[in-house]
Amino acid sequence: MSENVSAHPTCAIKTEIIELAQFLKLADLCQTGGEAKFAVQNGNVMLNGEVETRRSRKLHPGDRVSYQGKTVEVVAG
Repeated sequence: MSENVSAHPTCAIKTEIIELAQFLKLADLCQTGGEAKFAVQNGNVMLNGEVETRRSRKLHPGDRVSYQGKTVEVVAG
């Protein structure tokens, strides 16, 4: 993760899209796939300010994911 000029840390993805559960692990918001799965299913993850319960939800650069008080923005990389 690297800091940019926005108010949120960022995490770069190498593809055009990434699934929510994969991004939670990539951005170090969750340690394991299981943790990511339960966090999303239990309604503890927010995508762009709204609760998201689909772990396969596709994310694009510019999306913001929040979990446990941390928010990380998806950027192209």
